[in-house]
Amino acid sequence: MVVPRSPYLALGLGAALVAVLALAGGRLSGPDLAAKLESRAAAVIAKTGGAPVRAHFATARGSPSRHPVLAGGERLDVGTRDRVARAVAAIPGVGGIRWSDGTALAQGAATPVEPLHCQEDVEALLRSRTIRFEEGSARIDAASRELVDEVASALRPCLGSIIAITGHTDASGPEPGNLALSRERAEAVEAALVARGIPADGLRTSGLGSRTPVKGLEATDPANRRIEFSVIATQPIRPTPVDTPGPR
Repeated sequence: MVVPRSPYLALGLGAALVAVLALAGGRLSGPDLAAKLESRAAAVIAKTGGAPVRAHFATARGSPSRHPVLAGGERLDVGTRDRVARAVAAIPGVGGIRWSDGTALAQGAATPVEPLHCQEDVEALLRSRTIRFEEGSARIDAASRELVDEVASALRPCLGSIIAITGHTDASGPEPGNLALSRERAEAVEAALVARGIPADGLRTSGLGSRTPVKGLEATDPANRRIEFSVIATQPIRPTPVDTPGPR
């Protein structure tokens, strides 16, 4: 006895197979494409006189990306930085360009960055309260999760900007440990914001240890244990799959 097969079932299975193959193909081609773009970027950077600059084709979490972050050009003049960024942006397949320090962008490095209201909103939230962590760890204290919710809401109107998250500690311990802990805490806040819908592509984390205490406080004062936010650039972020062909 032959059991009749539904054409809709066959179509559904076919569509599922195509989706799986496309996903697998994207994962396989992503790292290769990112490596190829990075190699081409290195060549054009050298040609434009920006030898110290490196183009990193990866997200903050290490996934391959068509949207490079340029680093190492802090001592270059604005004109050179602009030429470098534009040259990298002209490579077929490359998406939006960002500098790691947020001071110059491919689409007009000389354009001044306008201060955004969300910066003031976040600072107002943190003026009387602090994102606290469990002692000696990067785990956000349960009592601070509501504050993280409020920070995420304050940042949401400024999506498309680059938001710097900087961790600080007091000077009560050895500085190598302070630096590591401040970075881990900034990364913990980044992960918490991503979980609340803030795109990871727009977040940058760093840790300064105890090097920059709050003005007027002793370096060992526990109040120096803090997280600071800065909206350092405004550039629309349009996430694009790494295997999407570039413009021809």
